[in-house]
Amino acid sequence: MADEVVLLDLKVSPFAARVRIALEEKGISYESKVEDLSNKSSTLLKMNPVHKQIPVLIHNGRPICESMIIVQYIDEVWSHKSSLLPSDPCRRAHARFWADYIDKKIYPIGRNLWASEGEVKESSKKDLVECFKVLEEELGEKPYFGDESFGYIDLALVPFYTFFYTFEILGELSMVAEFPKLVGWGERCLQKETVSKSLSGQKEVYEIILQIKQKLGIQ
Repeated sequence: MADEVVLLDLKVSPFAARVRIALEEKGISYESKVEDLSNKSSTLLKMNPVHKQIPVLIHNGRPICESMIIVQYIDEVWSHKSSLLPSDPCRRAHARFWADYIDKKIYPIGRNLWASEGEVKESSKKDLVECFKVLEEELGEKPYFGDESFGYIDLALVPFYTFFYTFEILGELSMVAEFPKLVGWGERCLQKETVSKSLSGQKEVYEIILQIKQKLGIQ
């Protein structure tokens, strides 16, 4: 019997994009069910009763939640293709460290940037710039964070490449001027079909963020 793979999805979500990339990297056929987070489906509420958020991977009726946990699950279950995580335990720990750093920094700080005003917004901009400096240094001269090939850290971060335009406009900064290596890395990742077909456009993400700002009453 063939695997039944369903993804509770949202196109512009960077977290759902991670899962889409992982599924594409492994060549797994799946059904995408797009959620309306303002009117969550009974399936979502049943499959993720704790957080009630996407993404949720439903594999043969069993749910797996939280994007990087889902990515690790995909890597372990469909191990017939090259691993997304390094085989060496030390390098695996290193990859997980940076994925955790990305989770704890980029989205929370980025959200503060577009969902706040005044001093909080300025503070968020400074924090975001510092995070990108750290990531730029970690990337160094490597083509990918996983050295010569696209891997776990790249997969964790690349969905946020679609937010670079938003960060530039709202943060009044130039990503290519301040973080040329990160911008080059993002463009390199987009040359992979598994990545490009899984991500939204930067202008599309910006329009969604503007809608969120309007709902929050923030200019």
